[in-house]
Amino acid sequence: MNVAVVRFPGSNCDDDAFHVVGRVMGQPVRFAWHKESSLGDAEAVVLPGGFSYGDYLRAGAMAANSPIMGAVKAFAEKGGPVLAICNGYQIACEAGLLDGALTRNASLHFECRDVHLLVEGKPTPFTRGIPAGRVLRIPIAHAEGRFVHPDVAALEKEGRVVFRYVDPTGGVSDGANPNGSVANIAGTCNARGNVVGLMPHPERASEALLGSDDGKMLFASLLAEMGRRV
Repeated sequence: MNVAVVRFPGSNCDDDAFHVVGRVMGQPVRFAWHKESSLGDAEAVVLPGGFSYGDYLRAGAMAANSPIMGAVKAFAEKGGPVLAICNGYQIACEAGLLDGALTRNASLHFECRDVHLLVEGKPTPFTRGIPAGRVLRIPIAHAEGRFVHPDVAALEKEGRVVFRYVDPTGGVSDGANPNGSVANIAGTCNARGNVVGLMPHPERASEALLGSDDGKMLFASLLAEMGRRV
């Protein structure tokens, strides 16, 4: 499984994603610079977290227009798996790969802590190997992570809500929602299910040494999915 981790000016979780794919999962991985126009032989793409272009104008808006994003869009249109994490989620929404938008946290503060996520929705390359209803503990680190969408009912009906903020027992409540996202939504996918975005950082919870390795399940699911496609 060849993975391309896209690197933008201001990315700060690209090395983390590279480490998880390359060292933890033992898969070939390379960086794709934002000025490149091709993903080469990539079989999966990660849009990592960070502060691309310093979050100027609007988080993810400038990166969404980088040359590499043309290749990412073409890759996604062909069914290629794309994982968009935190700033990557913002970029994916700005680029039209995913619906909705990520806005300023309801608290108006930068939120950095562990949260709990309920895995649900349609099967995706990144969740097919995770039992539905599983609660994961994964950290967040963002100031603009409040998910908004004009038609949440449609997202729910189509099974495109992939992750939801919950308490440790899986209960949905305002107290479990760290940023005020509508319907406690933490992550979504496109209609086809091959593009998945989420605000929490699975790459920061992929080794027990870090306090949780729940995030590794997303990468393990992708690896199993790619094995099935061979």
